[in-house]
Amino acid sequence: MQKKLKLWDATMLVMGSMIGSGIFIVSSDMMRNLGSGYWLIAVWVITGIMTVAAAISYGELSAMFPKAGGQYTYITEIFGKMTGFLYGWGLFAVIQTGTIAAVAMAFGKFTAYLIPALNDSAPIFQSGTFRITWVQILAIVVILLLTFINTRGVKNGKLLQNLFTTSKILALLGIILFGFLLIKDSNWTQNMSFVWSGFQNFGREVGNDLVSTGWQPISGVTLLGGIAAAMVGSVFSSVAWENVTFVSGEIENPKKNVVKSMVLGTIVVMVLYMLVNFVYLNALDRDGIAFADKNRPAVAASEVIFGNLGTVIMAVLVMISTFGCINGLVLAGARVFQTMAKDGLFFRSATENNRFDVPEKSLWMQGIWACVLALSGQYGDLLDMISFVIVLFYMITVFGVIYLRIKKPEIERPYKTWLYPLTPVLYLIIGTAFCVLLIWFKPQYTWPGFLLILLGLPVYWFINRRKIS
Repeated sequence: MQKKLKLWDATMLVMGSMIGSGIFIVSSDMMRNLGSGYWLIAVWVITGIMTVAAAISYGELSAMFPKAGGQYTYITEIFGKMTGFLYGWGLFAVIQTGTIAAVAMAFGKFTAYLIPALNDSAPIFQSGTFRITWVQILAIVVILLLTFINTRGVKNGKLLQNLFTTSKILALLGIILFGFLLIKDSNWTQNMSFVWSGFQNFGREVGNDLVSTGWQPISGVTLLGGIAAAMVGSVFSSVAWENVTFVSGEIENPKKNVVKSMVLGTIVVMVLYMLVNFVYLNALDRDGIAFADKNRPAVAASEVIFGNLGTVIMAVLVMISTFGCINGLVLAGARVFQTMAKDGLFFRSATENNRFDVPEKSLWMQGIWACVLALSGQYGDLLDMISFVIVLFYMITVFGVIYLRIKKPEIERPYKTWLYPLTPVLYLIIGTAFCVLLIWFKPQYTWPGFLLILLGLPVYWFINRRKIS
């Protein structure tokens, strides 16, 4: 593969893949689980520590295995083909493609703010609860458009990624700045007054909205369960940074630049996320965050900051953010499936590069399946199930750093994990606590995603008996 991505491009890919729609939405559900500005910030801090610790740990593996496929390659090299396939299976089935579908739908829904006819028009097709809407069609058009652009060469995807990532970072900085300068009546002190007390208020549905039913104090183990449930949102908003490892084969000096881009990108994004939540806590009261219209605290805060124009400003920002995020996910994900195909674990035709030196067939396979998920309307339920699985695979990969240090200390390590073994151990402790608390308090977030991954076992068995042709 040609080395067409520089350090700046790789960092933009990290940041652009991370910043999608999550930061504009998930804080509502997080506040309903926690009821305290103090604990909301605490959860984002914990997630930030997790994310940066994982990125630092991945750096050692990226320098040891500087080739396309990234996390799939690391897992396969350390733990064998079957474990690598289960990760790749989950990535294609829902992790990558489901995220593409969900972010594309977010693009469509925020576009509908600017073009109300998209929401107001009747469904194109409806049968029972299944329906096809113009918002879904727009989401599919965006997925197909960005897939096509990326088939014309990595340069096109790179330029698009850099443009949209830079735009959304500048826009977020603007929101953060004005979120403190233009607010006359700050809610910060009130939101931060519940220091050691947590509250839960899941509300009740009235039409398409949630309405408060009153806050219930929680503490002790129950509060830990609330923290774990809230982390589903913050973790989902903070994943996809590892996408840069998928394109290691196309990055200049990957032994150094991949780890630099991951660490730099994750730190900047987590700081931005923290500051955006400071704006929410400054602009809105507790109910305003938890029960923002259609779970969109960013829109509610923007209206307070900019008045009626705020809705338009936020809709444009989310459109920019989601468009760039989809592009990063599309660009990176296809490289994993191409690497799997070379290992005999995916459709053989996915191995081929086109005349622009990109895996065109792999890109279209990914894009078409993402469109199917967007059309089915099931991507949201699927994504609820996989935050747990994503963290499990992160933990497996981070554990791989420790495992290789013990089993193969002689292997050359161009970069060594900073503060080893503290950094990987810290991630494993937080990740284990998160997973155990979810299994205990929120099993609906755990076992369905785990079963989805286990479904890959008979597929792996079938592939190894009769190779996919």
